[in-house]
Amino acid sequence: MRTIHWLALLPFLFLLGGPILHDATHPFLLGMPFLLGWIALGLPFTALVMALIYRLDPANRPGDREEGR
Repeated sequence: MRTIHWLALLPFLFLLGGPILHDATHPFLLGMPFLLGWIALGLPFTALVMALIYRLDPANRPGDREEGR
């Protein structure tokens, strides 16, 4: 698989890792219940990963676009 495909798996794995890392003695993250805080952190993380994928994807390079579209 290409690197951008592996990067696309990161947000999915990030959200799955939250319940595994749950600490019952300190159940708050960012002042919210742990899982809600984990999801709130996952949104900007996902946006950053998708922006990185966009930048790395060769189809999005300026010289590769067809004229007239």
